[in-house]
Amino acid sequence: MYPEVAARLRAWRDQGLRLFVYSSGSIAAQKLFFGYSDAGDLTPLFENYFDTTSGHKQDTTSYRRITDAIGLPAHDILFLSDIVAELDAARTAGLHTTLLDRDGLAPESDHPRVTRFDEIVLPA
Repeated sequence: MYPEVAARLRAWRDQGLRLFVYSSGSIAAQKLFFGYSDAGDLTPLFENYFDTTSGHKQDTTSYRRITDAIGLPAHDILFLSDIVAELDAARTAGLHTTLLDRDGLAPESDHPRVTRFDEIVLPA
């Protein structure tokens, strides 16, 4: 995990934001990853976890299912990914998106792009 990520996640949670994980890794693997991070146990920061049992990450229907499970309007959700096709599917479902481009090598896209978590701008 990159150094600024845990601090940013904690700050968002302290602001009252609800945090979720959607990964191609299983929910059990996600909990292990966040439970034993270099920054300590981050699992209490997340309200819920989603994996591909919600659907393929490049399928718009998956994001609609997750939005329904979260219980928020799609336009109130920000989805972060380093995969443009996932961001495209999320945006088609109505979510805000940000491309995580840590190394600056991601393909061109019209999604907002950041190289660090502390550069992410939350939607108004």
